[in-house]
Amino acid sequence: MAISRAKKEEVYKKLSDIASGKGTRVFVNFHGLTVTEVTNLRQSLQKEGIGYFVAKKSLLRKAFSGSKIEGQIPNLPGELALAYGEDDIAPAREMYKFQKALKGKLTMLGGIFEGTYANEEHITAIATIPSREVLYGQFVNVINSPIQGLVMALDAIAKKREA
Repeated sequence: MAISRAKKEEVYKKLSDIASGKGTRVFVNFHGLTVTEVTNLRQSLQKEGIGYFVAKKSLLRKAFSGSKIEGQIPNLPGELALAYGEDDIAPAREMYKFQKALKGKLTMLGGIFEGTYANEEHITAIATIPSREVLYGQFVNVINSPIQGLVMALDAIAKKREA
């Protein structure tokens, strides 16, 4: 069903705002999702502060061609949605999580990271970066490891002298 010119202008304005915004934007093919799955997806993304917008490819290409994004837009086959947020990693991470849960029904096609178009592999690599808390834990473990080794060595020496 064709949409009216006024509706197209409204969608174009929304897409232009998304294109000029900060943060990461992820292009997603959502072929075969049920209404329940889409509802769960939207609710989960909303809790994380991530928007999810379905648009026609022609309007999306037109809106994003007018923005100051470097590179070339990736190939966008199938039904297209756009996940976006102010966070640099959250949209990609959440869409990756749903891609794994909804095997074959949801596919990341690429996106925009730090003002440059990124292909599917780049967005997937960004999505698999651990969260900040996990990175802090890994950093503390790296710092603690030599100290822990020294303590264990000193303890072994003390036990050896006692015996």
